[in-house]
Amino acid sequence: AYSTKEERPVGRYPVPNKKDMPYDIVELMEEVEKKTGFLPNIFKAMSHRPAEFRAFFAYYNAIMNKDTGQLSKADKELIIVATSVVNRCPYCVIAHGALHRIYSKQPALADQVTVNWKLADLSDRELAMLEFALAICRADNITEEHFQKLERHGFGREDAWDIAMISAFFAMSNRIAHFIDLRPNREFYTMGRMPHGEKED
Repeated sequence: AYSTKEERPVGRYPVPNKKDMPYDIVELMEEVEKKTGFLPNIFKAMSHRPAEFRAFFAYYNAIMNKDTGQLSKADKELIIVATSVVNRCPYCVIAHGALHRIYSKQPALADQVTVNWKLADLSDRELAMLEFALAICRADNITEEHFQKLERHGFGREDAWDIAMISAFFAMSNRIAHFIDLRPNREFYTMGRMPHGEKED
């Protein structure tokens, strides 16, 4: 189902023609494509519902692109990888694993987390962060002990909110990708794996 040998539809729902899309959505898609060199399939899939597209990416930007707090871009991507594994979402594991490799400059860590996060080469801080994210992902009973453990590793209450919101938002995103059968772009598989300037054979 996730073969990269041939072109497959983005998902179960049709992608509108660009000429039929609202201007603001086309503008954002073109901006993303120019920046990354390709357009991630989540943008194509969500364009099927313009109002939901806007709401989805507005919230994504609010939690992923904020400059305050203790979470780095690599931290955020690692949370997404770990929780998306639990939610069985190949699109998000593959796409955000690629982004983690780029931000962290660690080509193997996201793969390790995908297989078994408890055996990955994680710092104590990263372990505490992922333990909390996964507790949110599994809808565990959240207690003061969860917050205290985070605090021992430098995460305050607002950081806990950030970790929880990323976990919760991507639980929704994982379910969307699951039911529409969203396909990862081929480009994600090799991003961040090779030295800069080296090309895929």
